[in-house]
Amino acid sequence: MDSDKYLHLLAKDYPNIPSATAEIIHLNALKELPKGTEYFFSDLHGEDKAFLHLLRSASGSIRTKISELYENKMSFEEQNQLANLVYDPERVLELLKESDRLTPEWIKITIFRLVDLCRYIGNKYSLENISKKTPPVFYDIITELLFSGQGEHDKKNYIDSIIRSIIEAGASKNFIIDMCNMIQDICINSLHIIGDIFDRGPGPHRIMEELMAFPVVDIQWGNHDILWMGAAAGNEVCMTCVIRTGIGYNNFDALEDGYDLNLRPLSSLAEALYGDDPCVRFQPKILDENEYDQVDASHAARMHKAISIIQFKLEGQLLEKHSDYGMEDRIVLKKVDFDRSVYIHEGQEYPLLDTNFPTIDPCNPLQLIPEEKELLHSLRASFLHSEPLKRHVRFLYSHGSMYKTVNNNLLYHGCIPLKKDGSFDALNYKGEDYSGKDLMDCLDVLIQDAYYLTSDLGQKQEKVDFMWYLWCGPKSPLFGKSQMSTFENFFLEDKNIREEHYNPYFQLAQREDIARQILTEFGLDADKAHIINGHVPVKIKDGESPVKANGKLYVIDGGIAKAYQPKTGIAGYTLIFNSHHLALAEHRSLDYGIDNDLGSYTPTIHIVETMPRRLKEEDTDLGKEWDTKISDLNDLVLAYRQGRIKESYPPEG
Repeated sequence: MDSDKYLHLLAKDYPNIPSATAEIIHLNALKELPKGTEYFFSDLHGEDKAFLHLLRSASGSIRTKISELYENKMSFEEQNQLANLVYDPERVLELLKESDRLTPEWIKITIFRLVDLCRYIGNKYSLENISKKTPPVFYDIITELLFSGQGEHDKKNYIDSIIRSIIEAGASKNFIIDMCNMIQDICINSLHIIGDIFDRGPGPHRIMEELMAFPVVDIQWGNHDILWMGAAAGNEVCMTCVIRTGIGYNNFDALEDGYDLNLRPLSSLAEALYGDDPCVRFQPKILDENEYDQVDASHAARMHKAISIIQFKLEGQLLEKHSDYGMEDRIVLKKVDFDRSVYIHEGQEYPLLDTNFPTIDPCNPLQLIPEEKELLHSLRASFLHSEPLKRHVRFLYSHGSMYKTVNNNLLYHGCIPLKKDGSFDALNYKGEDYSGKDLMDCLDVLIQDAYYLTSDLGQKQEKVDFMWYLWCGPKSPLFGKSQMSTFENFFLEDKNIREEHYNPYFQLAQREDIARQILTEFGLDADKAHIINGHVPVKIKDGESPVKANGKLYVIDGGIAKAYQPKTGIAGYTLIFNSHHLALAEHRSLDYGIDNDLGSYTPTIHIVETMPRRLKEEDTDLGKEWDTKISDLNDLVLAYRQGRIKESYPPEG
């Protein structure tokens, strides 16, 4: 029987009745623990300093825990200092060392405080959960400190001797750093990133490294993530879009230092072709200064224009190849009358704001000149051989998806395309219509194939091409707009032609009936479930609320990226789901300079939904998995007792 075949496999881990029974007892006990805390972030857009602070501070929760634990034992300033240490131990320890304050007495007191804080924060979790987040190097020592009785005199002497030994062995710095990192990890039981890690901010590579080191994380891809994934898969249009966006936001450090992308050939080409062109329309937005790759703004503008023209040519070539995309209207260079310097759209003429096109043949505007072809060859090699890009993209694939359902929440970045009447809109791919959940599932497979497929290179190229459509196509769930008006924003004054119209989803999903329809489509109980969404910044300063559809929809793009903060009026959201409630942490902009004290920072917390009772692990998806395993183990025990499977015991002695 198939069931017995499975039980034989299970018996390898639990070879007898006592071992199977012990695991049943263990799992039943775990189910009674309070539900772990989940944190949801969206639209990070390369803002590494802001995101890393929010992550390491658990969006201010660690500071709150310190206040609860040490309210009557430490001054407010001392609590801030401890919080700063937990958030950034290496920096704080270095500052203390420079000022001769890193004394044995300070180390001893600090280790005691960190152990107390770790024990206090972790008291709702199982020993197994804590063990997984305990640094291996100091595992035995930390376990002794956390679980030894503090009140016993002999134990106190024992603990004192452990801490003294840490100091005498010169291991105190590493021990404190590991304790701080462990506290950070325990505070966030699981981490959900609702898309758009890349572009605009200076440090997407640093964000990716942090996510890769985090114990439990999942990612729902955004269109900016797909752009980089498409570039890594070999889509040359995506490559030029990545470079253009990076230069447009002055992100040379991320491109060159973070991802080893060689921009020297582009720099030379831009100087040769546009050296006398002021490129006024292509001045980069300088939100952050580069540390390693400082480029003069006027030269950056020339590079920006050079790569933009190549992008428009390649987009046109791709769209001529793929009439099935239905985007012929976006072959923008063929809509330009270069002799009269006008752009023609639906019979209307619009004067160009920039008329210098040294690389465009008006009779064949999509053709690359030899120098552009050579540059593209160099860029392709740079993308395909970037070791950090390969590592990060593989992580995006292994931990990412188009959507995720977890603990009665549906997570996705952009939208579920809808028609104006509220019904699901279909995207046609290779002659088949896909909508709703089927569309998201289809795209999940397509995106995986674009990177990993090796059996059919023609089919693979089709899917690599489609990665660009997912970046900016009108029916892409990751984009959800009528067009990406890059060309119009550079070259045209008229705002009407530059306007990008949102898919009806973004208005309709604010209705409870539509949100319920979407939740039901994905197999969730609409009475209990929520949609957690990003992509469109919530303009708090204009009175907009992130809570929509009568509490069924949470839009948590609040502007972590500096580029969006003038629109939103805040510095981002964290949605926090613990055993008691769903809450939104509303953040304000901070100065992340090395000398700034962030230890006192706490966000504004809005509890948006209180649970009817304190949730346990048995209420979670993991709890349901444990129920299934318990049922299987009970079947195994019965099989042992009936003699269908023979028990085995290790030899004595």
